[in-house]
Amino acid sequence: MVGSLIVWLASALLILGVATQRWWDPLLARWGIDRRAVPWRWYVVGFPATVVRMRWCWKQVCLVNDLSISRKPTRAVVGDLAVKGTALRPIPPSLGLPRLTKTGLVVRVRLNPGQTPQPFLAAAEALEHAWHVHRVRISSPRRGELIVTATAGDSLRGKGAEVDRAPERLLAARVGRIEDGGTWVLDLRQVPHWLIVGATQSGKSTLLAAWVCRLAPQPVALVGIDCKGGMELGLFESRLSALAHDRPEAIRLLDALVNEMHDRMAKCRAVRARSVWELPEVERPVPVVVLVDELAELYLSDGSRQGRDEAAQCSTLLLRIAQLGAALAIHLVVAGQRVGSDLGPGVTALRAQLGGRVAHRVNDAATAEMALGDLSPDAIAVSQTINPDEQGVAVTTVGARWMRARSDLITTHQARAVADAHAERTPLLPTLADALKGGREE
Repeated sequence: MVGSLIVWLASALLILGVATQRWWDPLLARWGIDRRAVPWRWYVVGFPATVVRMRWCWKQVCLVNDLSISRKPTRAVVGDLAVKGTALRPIPPSLGLPRLTKTGLVVRVRLNPGQTPQPFLAAAEALEHAWHVHRVRISSPRRGELIVTATAGDSLRGKGAEVDRAPERLLAARVGRIEDGGTWVLDLRQVPHWLIVGATQSGKSTLLAAWVCRLAPQPVALVGIDCKGGMELGLFESRLSALAHDRPEAIRLLDALVNEMHDRMAKCRAVRARSVWELPEVERPVPVVVLVDELAELYLSDGSRQGRDEAAQCSTLLLRIAQLGAALAIHLVVAGQRVGSDLGPGVTALRAQLGGRVAHRVNDAATAEMALGDLSPDAIAVSQTINPDEQGVAVTTVGARWMRARSDLITTHQARAVADAHAERTPLLPTLADALKGGREE
């Protein structure tokens, strides 16, 4: 109750402030708030109107979408007939007090005994229509309770990107926006390995490009594996410490990375450190980010013995890096159009080691299930509602929390320019370069 009163009091103060702008602007400036960045229209008009609509139509929306219960049975015996119908006076779940956010509102719903979240997930579109909001997202943090997040407008609209931002924290990269209006940050120190899935032109390559552009100014080594002849990651070749163009080169490169891991293990063991981050900064090896574009090309086999052996080698080497690389500052970012168990058990084992997941629009449910199913089953249905015209929009999840996000658009020209501008920052890793050079000379 107190929170609701505060919200309404704040709305009244905002109305007063708009009327007395000459007094309000200096006060906001003293607090370090830019008046133009505050969504006044939503605070003053949109939020109160949406709360009124929510309260007014909540019971009706629940009745129409079978979100209510009745304490009386829906079957009855009249003479010799069994009659089934909708019981009168249905009881909707309890709707809590809405909490104001910068881009919408959040409200808690307490379910009636016996109710489950699935019908409410299916009714999200009906709630959007009834409340006149852009999107409704429903999550269930605990049994018998829902958190309903309503977004007033499309905070993911727009594709512009500022590629010349200052470097972020080491191994952290701001790659876009999330649906609540905040920045989308991918931090390899927090989540060491990532899996990205998406169909053609869904935004998968755009996300990789935005990620590389944000990491390019940082003191990290970027290593690429692009079995499409280097067409995607080749844009950043001037900033890459090594780039494999096909599967044989990928095997040599991955094998060299495994040897690099063993060297780092020996260095940590010598000083009794559990990870390279415990080493003095002057002795710490450079972090390595391994970018793999189109994972299926490493696992597919033409049926020949050589093809099967190469696929098995790739599977083993990738899994070893994923299992041991985090403590040694070697990180995997794996992307693919089609990632499913039909590629072999190695893919499922690798997926278990990739804690960060990003799912763009996909062509089959199995890929969405592979990306999100083991971490957040509710996010699977959401990822399959992404439209073809929503390029760059994805569902990302870490642990049990998921959200919609959109990566910044990086053009081909911008990608080349960023790579060339930071080419002098490319760390020299002779073992990796020699592994690729030796195979090409043969």
